[in-house]
Amino acid sequence: MRAPSLTIRTRTVASACLVVAVALTVTALLVNVVLRRTLEANVVNTARERAEEVALLMQETRLPAILPDSGEKGAVVQVVDGEGRNLAASAQVVQGSRLSNLRPALGRAQSESKSTLPITGDQLGDPFRILAFGAQTKDGPITVYVGVSLDSVDENVAAIRHILRVVLPMLLGILGITSWYVVGRALRPVDAITTQVTGIGEGDFTRRVPEPRSDDEIGRLARAMNLMLNRLEASAERQRRFVADVSHELQSPLASSLADLEVALAYPDATQWTETAAGVMADNQRMTRLVADLLFLAKSDDSASLAPHRPVDLDDIVLQEVARWRTRVDVAFDVSGVSPVEIVANAEQITRVVRNLVDNAVGYAASAVVISLTSNSTLAMLVIADDGPGVPPEEGHRIFQRFTRLDESRSRNTGGSGLGLAIAREIIEHHGGTIVAEPSTVGARFVVRLPCSPQ
Repeated sequence: MRAPSLTIRTRTVASACLVVAVALTVTALLVNVVLRRTLEANVVNTARERAEEVALLMQETRLPAILPDSGEKGAVVQVVDGEGRNLAASAQVVQGSRLSNLRPALGRAQSESKSTLPITGDQLGDPFRILAFGAQTKDGPITVYVGVSLDSVDENVAAIRHILRVVLPMLLGILGITSWYVVGRALRPVDAITTQVTGIGEGDFTRRVPEPRSDDEIGRLARAMNLMLNRLEASAERQRRFVADVSHELQSPLASSLADLEVALAYPDATQWTETAAGVMADNQRMTRLVADLLFLAKSDDSASLAPHRPVDLDDIVLQEVARWRTRVDVAFDVSGVSPVEIVANAEQITRVVRNLVDNAVGYAASAVVISLTSNSTLAMLVIADDGPGVPPEEGHRIFQRFTRLDESRSRNTGGSGLGLAIAREIIEHHGGTIVAEPSTVGARFVVRLPCSPQ
């Protein structure tokens, strides 16, 4: 059994929160590092300004041994000469001690960090940043040390860190709630599609999934799903129609054959077996032709099987089909209007179209069939007319439907199956053409238009 998995909504929100959490964590660390470095740089700049100020005072006058408080919170100062003797220092500096051993060159500055300094007072134990500045006085070179407590830096960094610890979870919570809502709204059409598809019963393809107005992936999915359902419905309808057609049309020849055989077996001495066999054979031949036509129509939705293949001389096909009938029926054929025309098509299927139309014309003609074939740069037009009973204008479209027979006096035994024109229409439409029954004062007039180049 497949293990249950998290929904897309849950996985999406979790992934988004994880990515943002990592990004925010890295950002918070960078903020801490940059903030500390910036604050420490400010401390160093402040210490250098104080050191330069003290050095300038030493050049102008001698400072007292105990320097007054400068007002800089947490700042201590010490001045030593070139021999390392203490010349002046803040009151907090322990006598006889040195704040640092740095000895920068004249006009230069160096700095270092120390975890503690030899001082007294509240700053004892605080981390300090020491800046040493070398200067020249009239009494010789001196080094000015300025130490600034980093306690304020630590406090500021700690405050920012505390704020980030509070703000980051809040941001993640807001992101999670917002993502859950947004993803839920985005996937709502998918839920509707799933509900609708789940409700479609076996073989029931009449229902359609709701299509959102947006032209995004879900909208395209819904439209593709409906197109698929359209194709499935059409395919199922073709299958049902095929089964109904087969059962309906095969019933007559099967019943006729069965009746002939039952009578022959019931009265074997009085039966003309040769005639009975001929009748049964005729029924079987009709069933064979009928099954072949039905199979063709069942596969007619496969456009690849009817796709154009190569140049075809349409006039040759027309003349061959006329020659097939000339010596078999007492019908006059007029082919004077047939001119050379070449199209790009499936020769076998186009031959079937011409044969069905000629057979239909011969079957209904009283005395004559007139055929013409013309073309221009893009279109070939084939016209087959007869002087039979014709096609009523209101029936012009219905005759191309399967098993349609306008002449009810023609039985299934003497007439066609009613599939010839339906097959012709399927082939012509797959070749990008049209076939219509145009109104005519005498008889029927079928007009086929086919593109001269592939469609």
